[in-house]
Amino acid sequence: MARVCEICGRGPRFGNRISHAHNVTKRRWNVNLQQVRAIVNGAAKRIRACTSCIRSGKVQKAA
Repeated sequence: MARVCEICGRGPRFGNRISHAHNVTKRRWNVNLQQVRAIVNGAAKRIRACTSCIRSGKVQKAA
């Protein structure tokens, strides 16, 4: 399963890991995803949402 937020669609960002000797290799920054029981279309459903969506209130949690 892809590491993508189901609310905002944010995925991993890519860049370079640079050592002290300036050796350059590829790396990735993953999104901080959490499994949350949320209300989607009136029903409780498990979704993978990033923590910024959870904190900003875009996710309505199910009890």
